[in-house]
Amino acid sequence: MKTKYIDLIEQTFDFPQKEFTLDEKKQLQFHGIDLSKLIAEYGAPLKFTYLPKISENINNAKTWFANAMQKHNYAGNYNYCYCTKSSHFKHVLNEALKNNIHIETSSAFDIDIVENLKAQGKITDETFVISNGFKRDQYIKNIGRLINNGHKNCIPIIDNYEEISLLSEEINGNYNIGIRIASEEEPKFEFYTSRLGIGYKNIVPFYNREIKDNPKVTLKMLHFFINTGIRDTAYYWNELLKCMKVYINLKKVCPSLNSLNIGGGFPIKNSLAFDYDYEYMIDEIIQQIKQTCDEADVPVPNIFTEFGSFTVGESGGAIYEVLYQKQQNDREKWNMINSSFITTMPDTWAINKRFVMLPINGWQKEYERVLLGGLTCDSDDYYNSEQHMNAIYLPKYNKEKPLYIGFFNTGAYQETIGGFGGLQHCLIPQPKHILIDRDENGKIVTGLFSQQQTSENLLSLLGYDYQINNELSDTQQEKGIQKTTIEVI
Repeated sequence: MKTKYIDLIEQTFDFPQKEFTLDEKKQLQFHGIDLSKLIAEYGAPLKFTYLPKISENINNAKTWFANAMQKHNYAGNYNYCYCTKSSHFKHVLNEALKNNIHIETSSAFDIDIVENLKAQGKITDETFVISNGFKRDQYIKNIGRLINNGHKNCIPIIDNYEEISLLSEEINGNYNIGIRIASEEEPKFEFYTSRLGIGYKNIVPFYNREIKDNPKVTLKMLHFFINTGIRDTAYYWNELLKCMKVYINLKKVCPSLNSLNIGGGFPIKNSLAFDYDYEYMIDEIIQQIKQTCDEADVPVPNIFTEFGSFTVGESGGAIYEVLYQKQQNDREKWNMINSSFITTMPDTWAINKRFVMLPINGWQKEYERVLLGGLTCDSDDYYNSEQHMNAIYLPKYNKEKPLYIGFFNTGAYQETIGGFGGLQHCLIPQPKHILIDRDENGKIVTGLFSQQQTSENLLSLLGYDYQINNELSDTQQEKGIQKTTIEVI
């Protein structure tokens, strides 16, 4: 009878997979990384970023679009943009920008990052900076500063009717813009139309009224994005068709329009059973855009995409130790981890997001059904559903032999939503974070990005100062250390 955890996985999924394999000790490896060795060196809880996966996904998408455009004799070009809001960290941007990509911004401080990257030579004036979001005050000023300093490939995407006049006050000379379509949401949403952008029916009248005779502004791009992402559903294809109708009508009155931004939203792997045909979707999108344009006798647009989660999501992971098992009733066993889901993976409780979850060790043990609980005293700090349909199965817990579990593809949004470097719920410290790369010979190299938070870090953020009034030791006096008194504020 097959009752071991490894039997469960092999009977349920196609395993091993490209990124998930077992070593000779039947312990989990991720992209060939010895996770047990990481734990031995850095401990747990532990978060990590595997940088090569970022470049891999970028180049996969570029290849898929190039193949589709060649197949359909598509005359436009393709531009890959990274959504910085998915992860603003320098190591992420540095890795992504190795691959000749462009940037999408969403707030004022994003522009400061762009300027920092330009000063380092990571991007140039040829890099497109697509500025999305609702723009006021500082964001407008920063966009204006960037364009005034020569970055003509910064394209602010107009989100409301007042933004053109606000931008024109800040920008010296001519500048290019895009317009975002306020797409209709799925029927299950609590609202019908996105709060972002301008309605389908209002875009051409808006162009005729505010842009057509404005000598300072040139419309270059139509921006299309839907919240559910690029998926093979009747809803997505219907919205894309509506977008193309707007593009064609706009192109007929606006010759300068030459680009269509189809947003982002490629899904990433959240289960060992994940099945998404990226090549088919890209091929179908390119075919439908070309067919629609050919039928209307208008040139095809250049294609822009804005991939955030797809770029960085699959590079991230988190490792926890199961501290203890609580038998709460006849049916429910709680495996308590040594961290918090709310603070380290906030999407698990905020939007019920699923990640790939697998044990690092114990694959040869019998398995059991469990629930996973975090350390905070909050009833929402748990993770109770995985690819096994509303259940989690893990190797049986044995307090004499620590069990480690990993959550994978967590690289997008979790640090920024969780407030990296800031206060954490119930003051559970933020885990240590390491970066993983490969050298020129393909060998794994690791480096510490941030230490686990200390009580001093958190108390300082909370405004607690310490009254230091201890007598100095003889050794301290010999070193010339001065006695200091700090009053408590």
